[in-house]
Amino acid sequence: MNKAEASKQTVTELWELYEELQEIVYVLDMDTYEMVYMNRHAREIYNIPSLESMRGKKCYEVLKGSAIPCTICEDKRLRPGHFVEEVRFVPVIGKKLAFKDTIIEDGSKRYRFEIAVDLSAWEQQNKEYEANEAMVNEGLRISLAAPTPDGSIAALLEYLGLSLRSERVYIFEETDMGTFNNTYEWCADGVQPQKGNLQGVSYNVVSLWYQKFYRGENVLIKNLESIRTKDPAVYDCLKPQNIDSLVVAPLLEEKRIIGFFGVDNPPEKYLEHITTLLQILGHFIVALLHNRDHVRRLEELCFQDQLTGLGNRHAMDEYVKGLASGRSVGVLYCDVMGLKRTNDEKGHLEGDNLLIRASECLRKTFSDHALFRVGGDEFLVLCEGISKEEIERRVETLKGEMKAGNALMAMGCVWRRNGDEDIDQLMKEADGLMYEDKRAWYAKQPGN
Repeated sequence: MNKAEASKQTVTELWELYEELQEIVYVLDMDTYEMVYMNRHAREIYNIPSLESMRGKKCYEVLKGSAIPCTICEDKRLRPGHFVEEVRFVPVIGKKLAFKDTIIEDGSKRYRFEIAVDLSAWEQQNKEYEANEAMVNEGLRISLAAPTPDGSIAALLEYLGLSLRSERVYIFEETDMGTFNNTYEWCADGVQPQKGNLQGVSYNVVSLWYQKFYRGENVLIKNLESIRTKDPAVYDCLKPQNIDSLVVAPLLEEKRIIGFFGVDNPPEKYLEHITTLLQILGHFIVALLHNRDHVRRLEELCFQDQLTGLGNRHAMDEYVKGLASGRSVGVLYCDVMGLKRTNDEKGHLEGDNLLIRASECLRKTFSDHALFRVGGDEFLVLCEGISKEEIERRVETLKGEMKAGNALMAMGCVWRRNGDEDIDQLMKEADGLMYEDKRAWYAKQPGN
């Protein structure tokens, strides 16, 4: 081997250091315009079968698809030890590339060394990001315009379902029992809702999903039949729902998984896109759930008696506004007997316990009707759509509960076939009957 051949071999070995790079790398002789080297990625991009098939070809033929030399090698900015950077569209491969060009000298030889990055994939990712960002922004706008937290969540799910052309969008939340409830659901027209069938779902069903969630991954099922043997628990759950594909993402609260949400049967071309979108939206959905819980807590404070957990006067007023016309109504007014004496002789803690026992008696007897604490020692039960015989039967049952619970109450009950009558007047009548019952009880006590 002579000196020139040895030099050529050494230079070739140098280029081969770039063989496995993911960037496009090629080298050409600036004096003869012959291609000297193309790495594997470059050959794939330019459809060159092998290095040998490239030998002897002119750079402008391979890189430009041209019959005459281009002007790049004449660029005065090119010099050894300095890279010229620019972005050029290459018609031969139909891609936009970001180039770095320099000159490498080897004796009397001058080589143009070029490394390029394909911007097409980046631009596509950027377009997808921009599309995701636009979709997220519009979803947030629609969601936040809803008047209630539940309305916000429902609006967001509907927007996602329609935008992604899916059949169903849903949220599952973990319960205190370690199971999962489908708490929100949107379905496309003609799709059977599943929310009612998906309460108390066992952790065992989604255990493999959680393994993915813990690794920071979403669940992507492109074809349900592909998991038939790998994840039979999920397959058996999804198959009756007519689910062929889905994307599911975790709901994270300070690194703790509190549930998950997903999209069923979207178009196949959207699957990867949806995966990214759900990752972005997960944090916002968690924020909506927090806001819902906060509002519910405020509503409890505004409408719930804090000692007994029954509705307060505000709750009663709201309930009365919603009473349906034309239905029967029963009103039961109750007064806890001996509360003042209990407070005076045993203390207010024992008095509170007496009120709690009385409220529990009402719960056991009228749990399917509206219960309110309307005063210090007064309770009210409103029974919509009840028969006279039924409310009388329950009053007798309540007397037994009071005896067992050691919580005596004076009671007054009225019933009307048509609840359109003034409800305030009915409550006054029940209140009057309750005071008659109270006076009768005190009249029977020793010393009276």
